[in-house]
Amino acid sequence: MHSGERGSSTLEMFGSLLRFFRERAGMTQEGLGGQVGYSKSQVAMVERGERPPKGRLVAIADEALGAQGALLAAGKQLQTSRFPAWFEDYAELEAKAAAISMYANHVVPGMLQAEGYARAIFNCHCPPLEDDEVEARVSARLERQKVLQRKPAPLVDFVLEEHTLTRPLGGPTALKEQLSHMLELGQRRNVGIQVMPHSREVHAGLNGPMILVETAERDRLAYVEGPGGGYFVDQQPNLGDLFAQYGILRAQALSPEESTKLIERVADAL
Repeated sequence: MHSGERGSSTLEMFGSLLRFFRERAGMTQEGLGGQVGYSKSQVAMVERGERPPKGRLVAIADEALGAQGALLAAGKQLQTSRFPAWFEDYAELEAKAAAISMYANHVVPGMLQAEGYARAIFNCHCPPLEDDEVEARVSARLERQKVLQRKPAPLVDFVLEEHTLTRPLGGPTALKEQLSHMLELGQRRNVGIQVMPHSREVHAGLNGPMILVETAERDRLAYVEGPGGGYFVDQQPNLGDLFAQYGILRAQALSPEESTKLIERVADAL
């Protein structure tokens, strides 16, 4: 079972349990919502497993519905990860990886994001996220970056499309902060950042972004994200093809030194 399926089933389990205790107590969705600060539709979404419980819903509902700790126990299962369910397996792998390589073509990768830029990205989420969910995801993203400082340090390199440096997510100030943050991280001995220039007439990565991982045991696999989540690639020949594509991307991109100068020029122009 994939992590996304596990996450969905856990949410559905909690939702079913919440509905059982609510109906047993003879309370309507609107009535429960009034006690926990939710609308009727928000309670319905939790019961369908479409939305995780937020705030003090679990604690208040457990007491109000006479669940005797059952909802509290079920709620703990939803708090074991700081990441979306479909991302859990990759985040666990990333935290222990010996080497990580990322190609990004839309935004600066999460491991390089500054706080303001990360918040701007989550504020763009569709459908919109609640304020507390935005802050939780920003916090998790910044915490995730500690892998760059881990000992032994992993080798981490990035190939970024040039337009990721100029798209003003969050506004010019947030973008300038982001570029400065990237320059600072790029000074670390275990981090390499390369930019794919607009002028490139031949491009090996037109199929989209990718993340390549080498584990501590030197096993290799790839992780590919799409609109609905992500999936691993660990079988040949697809895995070998992705590693080959990334190698060509690095050769086609500007050198780390040239990339640093380009990032500096873009930042100075803001």
